[in-house]
Amino acid sequence: MSVIYDRVALIGLGLIASSMFHAIRRSGLAREVTGYARSPETRAIAREIGLCDRVCETAAEAADGADLVVLCIPVGAMGVVAEEIAPVLKPGATLSDVGSVKKAVIEAVAPHLPEGVHFVPAHPLAGTEHSGPRSGFAELFDNRWCLIVPQPGSDRAAVERLERFWQALGSHTDEMDAEHHDLVLAVTSHAPHLIAYTMVGVADDLRRVTDSEVIKYSAAGFRDFTRIAASDPTMWRDVFLNNREATLEILGRFTEELFALQRAIRTGDGDHLHAYFTRTRAIRRGIIEAGQDVDAPDFGRGKKV
Repeated sequence: MSVIYDRVALIGLGLIASSMFHAIRRSGLAREVTGYARSPETRAIAREIGLCDRVCETAAEAADGADLVVLCIPVGAMGVVAEEIAPVLKPGATLSDVGSVKKAVIEAVAPHLPEGVHFVPAHPLAGTEHSGPRSGFAELFDNRWCLIVPQPGSDRAAVERLERFWQALGSHTDEMDAEHHDLVLAVTSHAPHLIAYTMVGVADDLRRVTDSEVIKYSAAGFRDFTRIAASDPTMWRDVFLNNREATLEILGRFTEELFALQRAIRTGDGDHLHAYFTRTRAIRRGIIEAGQDVDAPDFGRGKKV
């Protein structure tokens, strides 16, 4: 596969960025990949494992001269970093991101960008519960979706080039506006993560169940909750603070559904429960049939060796 960007800069070197690097190398999509992480320890690990061609000491150093700069950091930090790297972004370069929230990121980043730099937000719908530079693997994006979120007036050539890049990384791509993206992700990702954190917190609060029993007897349901509840706390704090409106709307709807199920259990309405579980089971099967998950206990998202 041919080179799409001569130089790619990855700002932040966690799961997504490290997987991007491996996928770029797998398909030969860039001649050089630079990287930066705020933590000296992370930069040291990246150098030790050969992650990126150059690991830089500042975000600006990594972004200087890059054709594509990707912000792979918590959404709450993107505005500050965009302001830091703006002076070195070259005309014609594309700045993108991988954040799970789009409206707040656009509002934080766009004001800092100089004329001639194309800002094309994106969001790969892929991940595991692991983080850090050692967690990445080239196959993370294979057969997953990456949502591209152009802004009004976005340069179409820059948008299409970024779409080709994500397709070459293994993803399917689709375009979506920022507000709709945030609502969709509140349903498919943000609310489920908050519920998972809550369920694990409830188990921790139930002093009748010891820690050893929770761990020892973790059946599929609790095991799957703990998987996503192990995700990076900083990232998810920023997601909820920056997508609060859509998340609160979906949590309100979830609460209504939960009250209806509570009523059915309380009144012994087995028909309602059976019909509800049948409908939701079909949705789960649809996710598998669409190729977005597998029946494997680890959801098929574990690191391949």
